[in-house]
Amino acid sequence: MITHFSYPSRLGRVNTSSVAERLADAPSVAHTIFSAARAARGEGDPRAMSHSWLFTGPPGAGRSLAAQCFAAALMCTSADENGNPGCGRCPSCQSVLAKQAHTDLVYVDPQEQFITVGEAREVIGRAASLPSVAPWRVVIFNKADRLRNEAANALLKTVEEPPERTVIIMVAPSEDPEDFSVTLRSRCRYLYIPAPSVEGVVKQLVAEGTSEDDARLAAVTTLRHVGRARHLVNEPAAQKRRAMAINLAEDVFHGSQAFQSVTALLKFIEKEAKDSHAAAEEAERSKIEQSFGVGAKGKGATKAQRDARSALKDLEDLHKKRAKRRIADGLDIALVDLAGIYRDALMLKVGADVEMTHPDFAGLAGELAQRVSEDGLLAAQSAIRTCREQLPQNVTPQVAFDGMVGRLRMACGAR
Repeated sequence: MITHFSYPSRLGRVNTSSVAERLADAPSVAHTIFSAARAARGEGDPRAMSHSWLFTGPPGAGRSLAAQCFAAALMCTSADENGNPGCGRCPSCQSVLAKQAHTDLVYVDPQEQFITVGEAREVIGRAASLPSVAPWRVVIFNKADRLRNEAANALLKTVEEPPERTVIIMVAPSEDPEDFSVTLRSRCRYLYIPAPSVEGVVKQLVAEGTSEDDARLAAVTTLRHVGRARHLVNEPAAQKRRAMAINLAEDVFHGSQAFQSVTALLKFIEKEAKDSHAAAEEAERSKIEQSFGVGAKGKGATKAQRDARSALKDLEDLHKKRAKRRIADGLDIALVDLAGIYRDALMLKVGADVEMTHPDFAGLAGELAQRVSEDGLLAAQSAIRTCREQLPQNVTPQVAFDGMVGRLRMACGAR
């Protein structure tokens, strides 16, 4: 499904940072983007511009942010104070950088496991027309590693020869064949997005209205993952999930309480995954009902009702797939958070002078360092890693997490 994001501002202010300010932490990326955007305006070296791109980088590097910045630079109708495209203030920049609907931006952000051939063909149709408002039409495939082979093959011709004044940006973890189609890779210009610094993430979140203290904690505890950091500062449910996951390290010393806490955590993650998209899913259901005239009477009403039921059933199946993916992501994030507290304890144990992953849980890390041996802390991290490996293998979350708790208790010498 092609998704156009339109997020209402909960922060009470508009981020008017230019593309240059947003990419200040990645000068090489900024140079490539500005060179291409200037060439698109007929300035500078025309060889700097390409119509098909592949952006890769480590988790949380801000690959999708870089793609948005490139789109804004191409679609900008003005320039910043230094003459760079992507002023951050014109209507095009504001719409693109705030992930709001823009008639010349197609943003594909799969919520399911894969991008299907049908969705790929839908994008091809959208990309075929000339831009109507901005200088360029931009198509961003976020999570392009989810392109199925059939979908990737359907895109080959469009990526090789995009329509006039259309730019396609693929965003994937790496250019490895397991992450991205080799044939598509050969048709794209490649740009690597390096991991941001803590200061870079803090600056981005502060510009969006977050306090510096909250932004710094989010940047550190999410291991400089821009998207996760933003989600953490904005969503109380994410903050509660993180605390529940980390506190499991204390609960393992209290017998059955750890298993009860695991059950509570799993239920919370499942509820969070469903509640976070409940409003959007209800809007999708209402849209289908309206389009089929659900509740109407008269000639043709029976067939319309039957078609509506079929469409709603397909939508329900889609919602279940999306929820399954969100639950899997939530489980993995919880395990990463839990591993972080054992990492902090190990660093304290060996006297390493490094920044803590969870500075707000320094007391718990200190207690673990005192109570558990170095080998035990290493074994605890191994137990968490085993759980992460089991989940994609169709082991039920309850079984995988209960097994992890048992191994954590052994590693920590709990009785």
